[in-house]
Amino acid sequence: MGLKNSQYQAIMREYEQKQLKSHDILTQHYQEVYEKLPEFKTLDESISHLSLQCGKRLLNGDEEALSSLKEEIAILREKKQKLLIDGGFPDDFLEPTHVCNDCKDTGYIGNQKCHCFKQAIINLLYEQSNLKDILQRENFSTFRLDYYSSNFIDAKTGKSSRQVIQDAYAICQNFVNTFGKEFKNLFLYGDVGVGKTFLSNCIAKALMDREYSVLYFSASKFFSILAKNAFDKNDLDAKNIFELIYNCDLLIIDDLGTEYTNSFIASQFFTCINERLLNKRSTIISTNLSLDSLADLYTERSFSRITSNYIMLKLIGDDIRIKKKLKNREEN
Repeated sequence: MGLKNSQYQAIMREYEQKQLKSHDILTQHYQEVYEKLPEFKTLDESISHLSLQCGKRLLNGDEEALSSLKEEIAILREKKQKLLIDGGFPDDFLEPTHVCNDCKDTGYIGNQKCHCFKQAIINLLYEQSNLKDILQRENFSTFRLDYYSSNFIDAKTGKSSRQVIQDAYAICQNFVNTFGKEFKNLFLYGDVGVGKTFLSNCIAKALMDREYSVLYFSASKFFSILAKNAFDKNDLDAKNIFELIYNCDLLIIDDLGTEYTNSFIASQFFTCINERLLNKRSTIISTNLSLDSLADLYTERSFSRITSNYIMLKLIGDDIRIKKKLKNREEN
């Protein structure tokens, strides 16, 4: 779905390490058996010798060579197994050990990704998202409407804080359910503590669980990466992250406007959101800025791109962070 080639290669390297570890363990087990049971090694050598003889006979046109080999090898294997158990070893001591017995640590069952491969994708996406820990606390299953009051009314729209968040919640759910089918972007704005970041995190977790790549940055961190890529060509980490910023399935820029803004920042911001629009890569932006402030700080071009191509969600209400602190004090 959203897996990039570099991400795929990173996962496959993990599988290679698992296979190497399994091989090393099996080699060590064989050495232990050979040291304790020299006869076992002799039986193994006999099987190898028989296989070589069978190959020669087949090349010489002996059609019965293969069936004869199977019978003789079966007898030798029975002797090996009895010798192994009598020697005090578990009967599966010389079987390969795998982290995943379903795919034998290859990542695939036939042509289909194994369940362990799918989980590895999700784990990798979480690691690269910058959101791994917080998403356990902030997701759709932990979202609560009771922090939004029906008595907090927006004078312009006449809607309550509860009505506004219910509408926004439904839009965010739809954003997830249609992701990959319909190209959408979200712009969340409003006062501090009204749930903009929380909703972004809900979307991030839902999409990563579906194997889409998501990157989250605070605005200051985001522009720091862009600056490093532009001015420090030797910073390979910045270069790699820069590529992910442009190519990930979903980019989240949180708290836009908290960073120091200049012409370079404004230019980089426009280039990024414009390129992602052209390539149909979704973006979520959250900010405490008003729309007028956005236009002043990031140029009319950026403002136009956002208002024309993003779903604009203004959230209203009391500061939920303060409400949570007060509730915790009451409970304690």
